[in-house]
Formats: sequence, C-alpha cells, structure tokens
Amino acid sequence: MSLRLSALCLAATFTAAVLADEASVKRGVEARFAGIKVNSVAKTPYSGLYEVVVGDTIFYADERVNFVFRGEIIDARSQKNFTEERQQKLSAIKFEDLPLEIAIKQVRGSGKRVVAIFSDPYCPYCKSLDRALMREDDITIYTFLFPIIRPESADKSRAIWCAPDRAKAYYDFMLNGRDTAIVGNCTAPVEKWLALGQRFGVRATPTSFTANGQRIMGARPEELVKLVDEARK
Repeated sequence: MSLRLSALCLAATFTAAVLADEASVKRGVEARFAGIKVNSVAKTPYSGLYEVVVGDTIFYADERVNFVFRGEIIDARSQKNFTEERQQKLSAIKFEDLPLEIAIKQVRGSGKRVVAIFSDPYCPYCKSLDRALMREDDITIYTFLFPIIRPESADKSRAIWCAPDRAKAYYDFMLNGRDTAIVGNCTAPVEKWLALGQRFGVRATPTSFTANGQRIMGARPEELVKLVDEARK
C-alpha cells in the first residue's frame, strides 16, 4: 500500500470515528431528554466537549452525555467568545433573500458598507443604535420596521412608511421624537414585515444583518460596525 493511500485510509477511519462519536452523542441527548430533537452535533476543539444544537440554542455535552451545560465558552487569554461566534454563524441568513423594497433606505457617502436592521419605533435600544450609527459614513442602512413592542407600534410604523420622505420621518422620530402625521389613504406592509421577521427568526429589536448574512442582536454599534466592515472586505 502506498504512503498516500495509507494516509487517505487513516483520514477516512478518523473521520468515520468522529462521525460515530457525534452520532452517539446525538442519540444520547435525545434519549436522556425526551422530546428533544437535535439539529446537529459537532466535536469542539476544547476539552473534549461536543456542541449540540437544538433549534436556535447551543449547549455542550461530554462524549457519554453524562454532563450537559448551556452557557458561553470564552477564551480566557483572548477574551474571544466562541459560543457567540458559532451562534452568529448558525443564525446567518442570505442577505439577498431580504426584500429590500419594503425597507427604509438611507445612504450616506458612498454607501459601500451595507447593513439591514429590524427596528420598532418604540424600541429604546433601536434609538440608541440609530444614534450611534449616525456617526458612520459611507454606509447604506436598510431599516425594516418591525412593530412588536406596543399596540401602537403598527400605527406609528404606518405613519413613517407613508411619509413623503420615509427615511427623514423615521430618523426624526427615532432621534428627535418628532411625530409624522398619519396619511389616511396609505397602506403599509405591516403583515409582510411581521412575516419576514418570523421567517428569519427575529424575536427582538434591534436585530441587524450584515451583507454576508451575519446576525447581531441588540444595540452593539461597535461590534456591528466591525462586522459590517469585515463583510465589506
């Protein structure tokens, strides 16, 4: 047997063993926790743990599923959050699948950096994020109104959408609290916004997506800008 063939056989054997271990962990989790459907299992490079994905939740188990925990794994030296990084990758979307025609578009400078944000007009964290992003130039922001916080959120979203200048109406309200008069004969795609959020698993505002589909939840402008820059590159 040639050296190359031996190496290929060894690699195949190793891969099969890993897959077998992951399969056994999947069976073990589903056996110990009745009713749970495991989406995927992957061996991690840290301490022999296995990453177990159930729905949109990540937790960890040892190879025999004697111990299971849910929490974040952070590199103590670099402070890198491995769990959050994996969560972002697992919850990524195809940016081109977003119907940008039902978003409020604002372009600053060249607009070469792109981000989409799901925002409720009455969300204080959305206002904080909008205020922070006002400092950014050369950016295109697509805002999908996502009225889920208050009963009046839908009416406020309609008023903003039906304004002659939607971007101005949105930022006037979010940054300065200036109301926009409701146009009586105008309709807004409220149901489409809500269905879109459900389709992409948006459960809170603000939720943002970069051009490469990465998701970031909450008002974390510095981290969002960093991801937007990385997507641009």
